[in-house]
Amino acid sequence: MDIRCRKALCKYNDRFTCKANAVLVDEEVVCTSFEKDPLKEDVQDVTKNLFTEKPSYAPQRDSKTLEIKCKANCLFNHNGQCVSNGITLNSIKEKPYCISYLHENFEN
Repeated sequence: MDIRCRKALCKYNDRFTCKANAVLVDEEVVCTSFEKDPLKEDVQDVTKNLFTEKPSYAPQRDSKTLEIKCKANCLFNHNGQCVSNGITLNSIKEKPYCISYLHENFEN
């Protein structure tokens, strides 16, 4: 599973890869493992030079070394475990929302 985090100010974020021991997405689809790092003030703005400079990404982490729990009413929530092929947390809003979320009972 590919775990990507765009919350650059999180203490577990290493160049867009989550280094936390565990991730919990709550009922509101928010990553409760997020902890702001007071030492991280300089955030890499990847959109500023998107087509001229390659962003620095940490190597992908094997999901077997990371416990991913989910309490959201999500299609990928299987008995509290995330079974998605990958998750991404947003960078735009104040809270770290899981943008891989798909409502379990979506309608066509």
